[in-house]
This record gives sequence, C-alpha cells and structure tokens, in this order.
Amino acid sequence: MTLLEARDLSLGYDGHSVVEHVSFQVDEGDYLCIIGDNGAGKSTLVKAVLSLNPPLSGQLTFNVDRRGIGYLPQSAMLDPGFPTSVEEVALSGAVSRLGRRFFYLKAERERALGNLERMGMLVFARRPFQELSGGQRQRVLLARALTAASRILLLDEPVAGLDMHTSSELYRLIDALREDGMTIMMVTHDIHPAINSANRILHLGHSVFFGDRDEYFASSEGRAYLEEAGHHD
Repeated sequence: MTLLEARDLSLGYDGHSVVEHVSFQVDEGDYLCIIGDNGAGKSTLVKAVLSLNPPLSGQLTFNVDRRGIGYLPQSAMLDPGFPTSVEEVALSGAVSRLGRRFFYLKAERERALGNLERMGMLVFARRPFQELSGGQRQRVLLARALTAASRILLLDEPVAGLDMHTSSELYRLIDALREDGMTIMMVTHDIHPAINSANRILHLGHSVFFGDRDEYFASSEGRAYLEEAGHHD
C-alpha cells in the first residue's frame, strides 16, 4: 500500500523554489533515505511532509493521517531551563491526539511508557530530560516519535552529533522498528543507512533521483555520492 506520494513537487519559500520536479512514493514497510548536498531541499521536504511549508506546485498525497507521522528532529528544541521529565517528553508525542481534551488518557500514558521501555529508557522516566547524554536524549525523542507514529517515522539526521558507537546503537533500534513493520523516512548525510538498510533512495540536488537502492548506487548520482563519501567497493 502506498502511504505517501509526491508528484512533480516544487519546494521553496516565498515563491522561490529550492528544488523542482520531485516525484517519489513511500510504500508500507519502506526504508527511504533522503540524501543530497546542503541546500538541496531536504529540510524543505521534511517541512512539506509535516504540513509546515506547502509545496509551491505539484501534488503531495497522503493515504495516512498526517497527525500519525512520528517526527524525530535533528536535535532537541526544549528549553534547557525547563524541568521537563523524560516521561513528559515521551508523552508529548500524543499531543496531536488530544483534540479538545486537556489531559492524556491512560492508554496514551501506557503507550508512552511502553515506548520508553522499548528504547531502554524507562528507568530514567522521572529524570529531567536535560540531564541525559546526547544518545539518551535521542532515544527518548525516538520514543516520543513512536508515541505519535501510527505508520510512518520521519527522522531528520537522527545521529547528528553522536559518536560512532551511539550512532550504531540508534541505527540498530531504527532497523528493529522497520522489521516490526514501521515505515521509515530518513534524511541523512551518513552513507551507512543508505547502503546497509534503505530499500529506496531519494537524492535531491542539481538532478533528482528516486528509485531502488541498488539502482541508485549503479547510477551516476550514486557513484558520485559514494566517491564524495570516501566509500570504496
């Protein structure tokens, strides 16, 4: 089943395009890596998927409730001086489901705590979020994204600023989520998930490529990407 489909999108701001003629689709169970140079439009595409910046032209069709897209940003945007607990951060993933309610349901709290447990962070539930290490914060933010997600996880540079060991652990968690049926969309500069985990690649830049992973790395864009990343067969 196709969950999201883009047809001939132009993306940008104030009528000025950043990238044009973008077409792709995300099917249930996909692991799509979105790659390209800085300024190529990756963040602009993320904002379009999150309904924060509509396309200048073209069509972006959702066959899922947009509120059920779990989003993991590049880094935490919480005020360091605000005493937010780990549990409260994870539970905030259910905000879109509140509607006119001013309180969380028991099922929503159980879902958030279950996701913290899944990420190995339940033991820190009462701790202030800002006391955690960078890798621990990303695990909590991933739990928050899972609390929001029904079908799709949208990850924006999820390992930015993390060391190699912590990055590998986070990638393993993401791979396990995909194996459990979650659909993954990941913006990344890291070549490893594109090579090892993705089944589809969307490359943004002077030219736009969308297709299977092996097809991409056999293309001129894919070979250039490998060379720039210093990867050799």
